[in-house]
Amino acid sequence: MDRFQNTGQPDWDWWSRLWPTPGATLRDLGLASGESVAEVGCGSGYFALPAARIAESEPVYAVDLDETLLDELDELAEQQDIENVIPIRGDARNLTGVIPEPVTTLVVANTFHGVDDQPDFVEQAFEAVESGGRLVVVNWHDRPRETTTVGGERRGPPTELRMTPGETEEAVLSAAPFERDRRVELPPYHYALVFER
Repeated sequence: MDRFQNTGQPDWDWWSRLWPTPGATLRDLGLASGESVAEVGCGSGYFALPAARIAESEPVYAVDLDETLLDELDELAEQQDIENVIPIRGDARNLTGVIPEPVTTLVVANTFHGVDDQPDFVEQAFEAVESGGRLVVVNWHDRPRETTTVGGERRGPPTELRMTPGETEEAVLSAAPFERDRRVELPPYHYALVFER
């Protein structure tokens, strides 16, 4: 199984320079207590672990292809006494076969730009979100890669893979009957679009 294009996992220090408070970021995107969550391309859990704290007893399905990163997530969850995060090694191209039940919120952070068949992925995302739930897509702004630096290094996907908010919205709404809820700016380099099912 190959990864989506350009979806390698940076370390936590790297992410913390962009989002020092990932739990607050998730709350800004609408995540609330008592909601089930799935994160696609979760890596070692930078968003999945705080999502599990917010969701409390509800499950948080953390989906990734990289077993090493999922093992790290599992260890971190144990260290932090988080019992409701469920690591799943699986391919997001088979999302409905990977997530065992529809969830309230499906988070796709920093991977949508690299999805090779976006319409199919969005259709599966629609089926993976319960009625009244939401899809959250976090993307890099469409800026030249040389202008998005973290720790003095160029970061993010190649310029040609980046998508404007309008392109992301069109990709989602043309593939499934989601409704656009809102756009959230995530400085310095990201935006999020929230879609309701």
